[in-house]
Amino acid sequence: MVHPVPRRAVATRPVLRVRALLLGGRRAHARIRAVAHLGLDGLPGNVLAQRWGVPQVGLFRRLGSTLDAIHDLGAQDAPHGTVVLAEEQTAGRGRDGRTWRSPAGGVWLGMLLRPGDVRVEPGSLAIRAGLVLADAVDEVVGRPVAQLKWPNDVLVHDRKLAGILCESRWQGEALQWIAVGLGVNLGNELPPELGARAVALREVAPAVRRIDLLDRLVPALARIGGPGAFLAEAECAAFAARDWLHGRMLRSPAAGLARGIRPDGALLVDAGAGTVGVREGHVELA
Repeated sequence: MVHPVPRRAVATRPVLRVRALLLGGRRAHARIRAVAHLGLDGLPGNVLAQRWGVPQVGLFRRLGSTLDAIHDLGAQDAPHGTVVLAEEQTAGRGRDGRTWRSPAGGVWLGMLLRPGDVRVEPGSLAIRAGLVLADAVDEVVGRPVAQLKWPNDVLVHDRKLAGILCESRWQGEALQWIAVGLGVNLGNELPPELGARAVALREVAPAVRRIDLLDRLVPALARIGGPGAFLAEAECAAFAARDWLHGRMLRSPAAGLARGIRPDGALLVDAGAGTVGVREGHVELA
């Protein structure tokens, strides 16, 4: 879901680090000079930007949060499609303030979207991001394995592979930008206590590299803000084909039987006396 967050003051050091990294060949600030020479699977940021058709790609060894970095860049008028990738996140987060473990080996990505005059429906944007990521996962695995759990999880073999978080920034009534964050367990170690609930992509595709997934993901992700506010019929059908919750009994966000989604991305729940649409909330199975 897209979570509106009040515009806040931008911390000086993160802005300096992110801004300097994205100068594209100019002399980097001394504090981040070593970071500026990072590559992803041997490819530097400027090559990745050309490869994916986005304006700029920032690569970091370690960030608190790629989402925070994207918000910093949004406040500096960075263009639509700007990408930030981190080897590790020290303060990665999911919905409702939950911590997302982000050690080396995973894909920890943030992207800046500027929808402009296109109306954006919060629920549909997160669904589109999930569809794009699920398609990319299936392509690198070579068979359909990815399922979507409303509102923002990608599952493989009933275990969580990835999470998606979208946050918006407003100035008055005007939407300024949306930060899209994706965390994908790819080759990172998973703690033993999460073994039954989480999965890494290399468990099903041992040879997959981060670049293999990102080549399929990033160009498509940059387009998710353009199709319109509501999901098209084909998008709803694509979600239905991957809908992990469909037919399951829920305790929350509403008690009843999960029955898919509406075009605005809301979850449909058959509560017995009628079907209700839920726009956000934590899913708990009955």
